[in-house]
Amino acid sequence: MLLTLTNGATAIACLCLVSSVVILRLAVVGGRRIHYVHALHKKYGPYVRISPNEIAVNDPKGFKQIHGIGSGFTKAEWYLHLVDVDRPGVFAMTDQRAHAARRKMFARPFSKTHLREHWEGTVREKVDLALSRMQDELRTAGIVDVLKWWTLMAKDVCSTLMFGDCFHTLESGEVNEYIRTLTRTLLGQGIGAELPLVRTIGKMLPLQAAKELFRNNDYLMNHGMAAVNNMKSQQGGKNIFTNIMVEAEKGEKLQDLDVQVEATGLLVADLEAEVDKLPRGYQEADLEPLPLLNGVIEETLRLYGAAPGMLPRAVPPAGADIGGYFVPPGTVATTQSYSLHRDPNISPEPESFLPERWYDETSQYRLTDTAKAVLSPFGAGSRTCLGIHLAYMELRLAAAGFFREISKGVVLSSSCTAECMEQENYFLIAPAGHRAEGWRDYKFALQRCFADVHLRSGRQSSPRSSLQQAEIAKVIECKED
Repeated sequence: MLLTLTNGATAIACLCLVSSVVILRLAVVGGRRIHYVHALHKKYGPYVRISPNEIAVNDPKGFKQIHGIGSGFTKAEWYLHLVDVDRPGVFAMTDQRAHAARRKMFARPFSKTHLREHWEGTVREKVDLALSRMQDELRTAGIVDVLKWWTLMAKDVCSTLMFGDCFHTLESGEVNEYIRTLTRTLLGQGIGAELPLVRTIGKMLPLQAAKELFRNNDYLMNHGMAAVNNMKSQQGGKNIFTNIMVEAEKGEKLQDLDVQVEATGLLVADLEAEVDKLPRGYQEADLEPLPLLNGVIEETLRLYGAAPGMLPRAVPPAGADIGGYFVPPGTVATTQSYSLHRDPNISPEPESFLPERWYDETSQYRLTDTAKAVLSPFGAGSRTCLGIHLAYMELRLAAAGFFREISKGVVLSSSCTAECMEQENYFLIAPAGHRAEGWRDYKFALQRCFADVHLRSGRQSSPRSSLQQAEIAKVIECKED
C-alpha cells in the first residue's frame, strides 16, 4: 500500500497492490471511496499508492503543487470517463487551452455581479416557495424532509437558469423523469469512471437496470435541446446561455452540442437572531457580511461539501517530485477534500462543526493559513467550479430564509441517525438515508420563546461573545422599532 517498494518484496507488494485495487473498486461500487481512501491516509500517511498508476495525496504542499495555477498538472482522463460524451463540457475538458477559452466565455454570466442583477429574483422566488412548502408540510404532517425540499429548490433554479424552462418540482413536490434519469446516470457515471469495463459491458446488457445506469446520455442530451431552442428563440424562456452567446461573439463560438453538454453538466438561536434583523426584502448582498450565517455555511461546506472526493490530475510529461517522492509521467495524482478538511495536523478539532472558526479571531479553533490554503469544496486552482457564486447565492438565501421562517421549534427527527446521515459517495455525496427530517417540538419552541423574553429583559444565563451580544442587541432594537 505504501508509495515505494522495497528490495526483495516486489512480488508480495504487487499482490498486495492488486488486492488493494479490488478493495478500492468495491468501495467505489458501494459509494464508500472517500471513506476508504481516508482510512488509508490515517493508517499510512499523506502519500499512498492506491492503484498501479495512482497516488493519493493528503499534504498541503503536495496539494499546492498539484492544483496550483501553472503547475503543469492537468485534469486526468478520469473526467472523460466520468462524463462519457464525445464533446466534453467545461467541467471535463483536459486540454488547458480549450478550457481557458470556454471558461473565459462563461466568466461574466457566472460572475457574482451578473447573477445578482439577472437571476437573484429567480433564486429568491424558488427559495420562498421551498420555505412555504416546508411550512405546509410541518402544519399538515408535523414533520418535514428539508433535504427533499432544498433538492427540489436547487433543481428548479438550475432548470430555469440552464434550460429557460422550470421543472416546477416545488409545486408538484416530486422529482420529474429528467431528474430521476439524471440521478441514475450520475450513479452510473461515478461507477463507470473508475470501472470503464463495467460500463462497456453494462451498455450491452438488455437489462432495464443497465440502461438506467449506462445508456441514458441520449435522453439527457435531447433534453438539453431546450437550452438551445430557448437560447435561439425570441419567444423562448431566457436562460443563462443567452448571456453566454454574447460573450461567445467575442471569441470561441458555442455550438448547439456545446450548449446541450453545458446545460446538462451545470445541472442555533444566535444565527436566528442574526437573520431576524434583516428587512423583509433583503438581498444576497445583505447576507454576505453576516458572520454567523456565513460561518455556518462555510463550516457545512468544509465538512459536507457536495463533491469531497477525488480531484485526479495527470502528472506532467517530465514527471514530478511530490513530497520527496519522484512520480513518473502517466501517473495520476489525486487529492480529496474529505481528508484534507479532516486532517488534525492542518485544522484543530477538524471533525467538529464549529462555525466560530470562520469569524472569531480569538477562537482556539480558528483556521490557520495552511487550512485555508487546502479548502476546496468547489475544486481547486484554475478548475474551481464555475457555479460557485450561484451556489453561494442559493446557500445564503436558503439558509437565511430557513432560520428566519422555519427553524424555531424544529428539531431533528429520530430518523436522522448517524448511519442515516453518513455520507454516500458517487462523485457527489448524499446522506445514506437520502432524507434529513425535522419535526416541530412545541415544548422546545416555548422554551425558545422564553429565551427570547429572557434576552429582551437584559438577563443572560450564559456568557456570550461580544459579537453575539452586539448582534442580539441590534435584533432587540430592530424589533422594538
